Amino acid sequence: MFHTRDLSMIYDMNTDSKTYALKGVDLDLPDKGLIGIIGPSGSGKSTLMYCLSTLKVPTEGSIVYNDTEITNVTSSERERLRRREFGFVFQKHYLVPYMSAIDNVKVAAAGSGSEADSKARKLLEELGLSEKEFSKKPAKLSGGQCQRVAIARAMINDPKVVFADEPTASLDHENAFKVMEMLKGYSGERLVLVITHDKSILKDADSIIEIWDGEISR
Repeated sequence: MFHTRDLSMIYDMNTDSKTYALKGVDLDLPDKGLIGIIGPSGSGKSTLMYCLSTLKVPTEGSIVYNDTEITNVTSSERERLRRREFGFVFQKHYLVPYMSAIDNVKVAAAGSGSEADSKARKLLEELGLSEKEFSKKPAKLSGGQCQRVAIARAMINDPKVVFADEPTASLDHENAFKVMEMLKGYSGERLVLVITHDKSILKDADSIIEIWDGEISR
């Protein structure tokens, strides 16, 4: 699904002290499965995710997604790709505070009306929220519930790829493993990339990629 060649992200490019967030990364990722990307803070793992998901454009190298070189497409094409094929889960849930749980899911839907409502309800039920919690705003939900709402939002358009950047860092162990079980289940038919510094949450990963100082550790 993804193929990167000589992928680099360089900051302070025009100075003598240029910094490599990524350096010559060659990577091949499958169509489905749970893939962990692990490394310490500042290792480049989040930068790699941002480049793969088109949130950032790399300084050098290529990224091919489903036979398309996505580093060369327009900003509107990148936005359309993210909307239709990618889902995002972050360390913070980034729910809209004045919206209910179900409206936070539906706001990301490509469709509208009853179809989006039905899909949002199904996802929230599958993720363990009850009907009475659908109408609650984020402040009235627990941290684990908010993160599950964020996962439902990420999945509302049936994305082919879910990018999860430190999705469990703000959760206790019980909720962290529940979130990982949900992501593992989804990875049976889709690609799920989990960026983390905590290897313990990747016990069920199909493979783990280690990154250090912007380079893949072989």
